[in-house]
Amino acid sequence: MPNPFRVGITRDILDSRGEPAFGPAALEILANAPNLEWEYLPAIVRELTPDHAARYDAVYVNMARTPATAVARADCRLRVVARHGVGYDSVDVPAMTRAGIVVTNTPMAMPRPVATIALTFILALAGKLALKDRLTRTGRWDERMDNMGMGLTGRTLGVVGAGRIGKELLRMARVFDLKLLAADPYVNAVELSYLGARKVDLDTLMRESDFVVAIPLLNDETRHLISTPQFALMKPTAYFINVSRGPVVDETALIAALKSQRIAGAALDVFEQEPVDPANPLLAMDDVIVTPHALCWTDECFHNMASTGLRSIVDAASGRKPEFVVNPDVLAHPRVKTWLAH
Repeated sequence: MPNPFRVGITRDILDSRGEPAFGPAALEILANAPNLEWEYLPAIVRELTPDHAARYDAVYVNMARTPATAVARADCRLRVVARHGVGYDSVDVPAMTRAGIVVTNTPMAMPRPVATIALTFILALAGKLALKDRLTRTGRWDERMDNMGMGLTGRTLGVVGAGRIGKELLRMARVFDLKLLAADPYVNAVELSYLGARKVDLDTLMRESDFVVAIPLLNDETRHLISTPQFALMKPTAYFINVSRGPVVDETALIAALKSQRIAGAALDVFEQEPVDPANPLLAMDDVIVTPHALCWTDECFHNMASTGLRSIVDAASGRKPEFVVNPDVLAHPRVKTWLAH
């Protein structure tokens, strides 16, 4: 019998009880795979090392980074880096491609959960939910009349990044009778029109929207995509929401826009520095809602992510091409061809 296909799961996916946050059911995918052994990494690590790459054929990665140095040694046996989530900015994808390592993610598990949290933020900001919670708790009941919310009918939602998640948000938002805009140079205008959305450039979106939701992938093109010039275009009554990655937004510019009341408020599930610095001015602002890059974390979301990601590992162990490959060019790599049967 050939040597077993060895799988490591990063320990940062475990909850405080030592149980997988995605629940035990998804692990049956690995348990039922022939000639496959799996284990959690011995300790929580900030990034994978050459020793990990020499020990495992595949690693299921939550938050740990996967740098080029991890796969630089001659004894690297790693075939697959499977990301628990849709983003892969924590993986040096070009380095993996050069080394003949397949990188996968879980895009189909994310559109509904992330679109849902974007809508949650829109509704919370429109209704001034956080403020009214504080009014109630602090005995300021009589201030209700001075804190009127914003009705959604006829307002404009602008979505920056109209990939799977952005399109799902546009579909879900239609029920609120919002006008829909999308800024994404790679998405077809006709496709957006089927969702009731109009394709516009970023400046137009920032000018016309009452709610701006950022959902692009983080890359060199989108880093600080939204900064001082973009915030300067927004209506003073408009709200900004980020559910993508923190560095998509110039956080210093966002803080300045909020302090100067250039915009009405913001809701953020992500930050430029994570974990967020407790001294970050955003945390002290009454017109900002913050969550710890975890608002979409539900049992359903995590189970679907893990099922997709672990299935990609089993596919590779069986010689099959995983369904969601981030770096498809790697499939032509001689090293991949030695195990990719069909």
